[in-house]
Amino acid sequence: MNLVQRVMDISLKPKDTWQVIKSEPATIKDLYTSYAVPLAAITPIASFIGFSLIGFSMLTMRYRIPLATGLSHAIVSYALSLVGIYVVAQIIDALAPNFGSQKNLINAMKVVVYSYTPAWVAGILLIIPGLSPITGLVSLYSLYILYLGLPVLMETPQDKAMGYFVVSIVVSILVFVVVGVVSRSLFGLGGLF
Repeated sequence: MNLVQRVMDISLKPKDTWQVIKSEPATIKDLYTSYAVPLAAITPIASFIGFSLIGFSMLTMRYRIPLATGLSHAIVSYALSLVGIYVVAQIIDALAPNFGSQKNLINAMKVVVYSYTPAWVAGILLIIPGLSPITGLVSLYSLYILYLGLPVLMETPQDKAMGYFVVSIVVSILVFVVVGVVSRSLFGLGGLF
């Protein structure tokens, strides 16, 4: 799999790409090493550059997070985000029977990993901290990709797809809020990231 091509395909033609992804053999290790690990690194690297090297303005004052703190935060948030992906996939897989879907951890992992693509790519905008609201807006496109992929990969009946999608969003938000809170609290960064 070509990483750049897959990013473009899942972002620009997600309906067709989910069908391809469903038929591809994969392991959790493959999904991490060939896709999640490089893409999930974008946001922490960009936020380190933006918040520690470039800095940001607030109330006419210029701030920069100390380099050691920024780097440590980037490393911890990166590691926790990779753990969070797996946790979300496990929960989506565990919830599958409640929505008439097939339990399949590999497919749940595929759904999570590939649907996060726009959020990961948009993380590059954090190099300029003032663009962080745009990062959030672009990341919403990940929800649409999840909406399209969840019923395909988890084989969810059409009448239960919306419920499964909503619960999956809630689970994902909760897991990543916890990841963010833990990561920021370890370094006393509060609401900066």
